[in-house]
Amino acid sequence: MMQRVCFLLKVRADRLDEYRERHAAVWPEMLDALSANGWHNYSLFLREDGLLVGYLETEDFAAAQAGMASAGINARWQAEMAPFFEALDGARPDEAMKPLTEVFHLA
Repeated sequence: MMQRVCFLLKVRADRLDEYRERHAAVWPEMLDALSANGWHNYSLFLREDGLLVGYLETEDFAAAQAGMASAGINARWQAEMAPFFEALDGARPDEAMKPLTEVFHLA
């Protein structure tokens, strides 16, 4: 059974255009790592004020996160992406993703 995971982050207002550009050309190795580690139907939505909503489906979110944490390509991607975000408090963006509680789903 797939878990649906949704999370929020905040992209800095002065980096919105560059953030969009980076995600229009995600490294193929990063895409492969996400797929190999169980990240399915992964989407990011960005509001004009920088609110970023992420959504993915996975069989085991903790395992999917752990798999990406051990992928060298992910460490490089997260290091490059960290300056785009507000309020990470020293965490990498992928470590700052805190899933929201699902309160309704129309099947």
